[in-house]
Amino acid sequence: MKRVVVGIAANEVRDAGETLHHMSISYTPNGYVRGVQEAGGLPMVLPMDLPELAEEYVSRIDKLILAGGQDVSPRYYKQTQTVQGSYLDKRDRFELALMDEALKQGKPVFAVCRGMQLMNVFFGGTLKQELHSFTEVVHMQDPIPKDLPSHSLLTSDSSVLREIYGKTGQVNSFHNQGIHQLAGGFQTSATCTDGLIEAIENPKERLLGVQWHPDFAFRSQPKEMAVFDYVVNAL
Repeated sequence: MKRVVVGIAANEVRDAGETLHHMSISYTPNGYVRGVQEAGGLPMVLPMDLPELAEEYVSRIDKLILAGGQDVSPRYYKQTQTVQGSYLDKRDRFELALMDEALKQGKPVFAVCRGMQLMNVFFGGTLKQELHSFTEVVHMQDPIPKDLPSHSLLTSDSSVLREIYGKTGQVNSFHNQGIHQLAGGFQTSATCTDGLIEAIENPKERLLGVQWHPDFAFRSQPKEMAVFDYVVNAL
């Protein structure tokens, strides 16, 4: 039986540093690759490209992962930029096109951190451009090690995440933005104790987004590996 091919949308960096001779590289964090592999899937890294080529990329995969990274440009949710963030418009445009094609082709999508925010924006939702004025919970846990949980997770009764994390759990946190207005068609799957949305899903379209990083912790936290198992084998 053929393995499920999971496309992972890649990031770019212009200067990868001295170790890599300051080359420009396309990359994805290895946790996505290994998580998919250990769940029995076949990962395929999708480099940024022209939006009009998204159809061809998506046609070659069974499922799509939108990974973490830069902030989503406020122009895509009709706001003026109010904070200095890290943006990459080329990535926004290509991943929005990938999202569109995944829907057209009926391919499930798993979105992590920035990916969840982009998914919400694609469907007409909005984001909080910064979180410090909304909450006292620290959502950027650095320098706490990335594979250690740093705040509570409260799952909803109907969420697929309830079976993995139970009614309450603990997850890591590495984001400075978050969902403000949830897009239509989605349900809130989990929240933090401060009310911030931590996971969303659209069962009809087979879409799942989480704000934390299973890719950082799948080796040390069994529940994070269970997320990869669900994405590869059930989503």
